[in-house]
Amino acid sequence: MKDLIKFTIGVTVLMMMMVSCGGNNGSSAAHQATVQEYPVMVMNKQEANLQSVYPATIRGQEDIEIKPRVDGYIEAIYVDEGSVVRSGQALFRINSPSSEQSLTSARAAVNSEKARVNTAKVDVERYRPLAEKGIVSEVQLQTYENAYQTALATLEQAEATLKNAEAMMSWTTVSSPVDGVVGSIPYRKGSLVNSANTLTSIANTGNVYAYFSLNERKLMDFMEGVEGATQSEKIKNMPPVALILSDGSTYEAYGRIETITGTVDITTGSANFRAEFANPSGKLRSGTSGKVVIPNTLSDVYVIPQKATFSQQDKVLVYKMEGDSVRQHIISVQTMPNGLDYAVTHGLSDGDKIVSDGVATLRNGMKIAAKKELTASVN
Repeated sequence: MKDLIKFTIGVTVLMMMMVSCGGNNGSSAAHQATVQEYPVMVMNKQEANLQSVYPATIRGQEDIEIKPRVDGYIEAIYVDEGSVVRSGQALFRINSPSSEQSLTSARAAVNSEKARVNTAKVDVERYRPLAEKGIVSEVQLQTYENAYQTALATLEQAEATLKNAEAMMSWTTVSSPVDGVVGSIPYRKGSLVNSANTLTSIANTGNVYAYFSLNERKLMDFMEGVEGATQSEKIKNMPPVALILSDGSTYEAYGRIETITGTVDITTGSANFRAEFANPSGKLRSGTSGKVVIPNTLSDVYVIPQKATFSQQDKVLVYKMEGDSVRQHIISVQTMPNGLDYAVTHGLSDGDKIVSDGVATLRNGMKIAAKKELTASVN
């Protein structure tokens, strides 16, 4: 009986050991089954063509406000809004009674002074022979000569006043100072205007200027990336820039950066740039908006998809493979023009492997298997 009991206990223990061993093998297999596969990219240095985009305001090469130089009523309007005009072409005529009165008075003053000059001249010519004969004194002759010189000087002043009055009268015709396109005309025939009123504007849009700005940090980075010892040399070496119009289309001609302000605005912390674009067709209008696109080529960078990264606070990270597990690594990036990729400037090396997709399901130190390996390339 005792032997039977011992045998039964031994069999039970043996069965329990077998079950235990079988359970451990199943657990190991299940563990192996939980190692997931992820796509992996191998880093390879290359060049990346980037674009920096800045909002811009478009102005004509010459964008001039037209204001009257005399007070009066608009008597005639010779052009319409949007008209193409030439330099010297008449735009408005101003009825200016004060100018007419000044001209009339100046002409009368000149005629009066001419008569006075003639009278003084006659006196001198009449008394000079008498003085030479001793009939009248030299003092009396000198008095008449002084009167004559005074009359001449007064006549010159009157003639200068007349020229000024004639100039003022000519200002009653308001002409275009440049070739260009007429802007809006807020005042109409019969309106009372003066030098404080803007009658219209003339925009010379044969060439246009696109004004945009960079903050202090971007300005320094941008200038450091351009060859040249001085600002003038750097401007000459800057690449051509493109212009994106308000409808999203790209203007057909490239422009060039012409000027950069020498100071940074204290209020905005930015410096102003001016790029010039040819506008022979007149497609670009003064006062419109757009975006200036500055190309930039980076050498020795790695191009990776944005979906291979994740953010923590203000940092961008990737999961880098180390053996059969992954570790988080901080990288420095610039956004590619397609908006889907990053150019990695710091944080990775040639041959590094990173997980290219599914990073949201990873954690630091997690073991994975490489599903496939791709070489990073510019899209």
